[in-house]
Amino acid sequence: MTCRIADLRNKQVVCVKSGEILGYVSDVEFSTSNGNLESIIIFGKPKLMGLFGKYEDIVIPWSDIEV
Repeated sequence: MTCRIADLRNKQVVCVKSGEILGYVSDVEFSTSNGNLESIIIFGKPKLMGLFGKYEDIVIPWSDIEV
């Protein structure tokens, strides 16, 4: 199976253990030495409509992802 980054972007991410919706794939990290996908990043949600910044970004290692 192949997938483009454009296809992966904006996919909904759900925690398998709790069923909680974590957010949408916002970015990815690649290894420059071998070109492997290392992790996906979900940008933190805004605090109080963005007035107080945002929560921490969620970084999920590729090895922890189940399709």
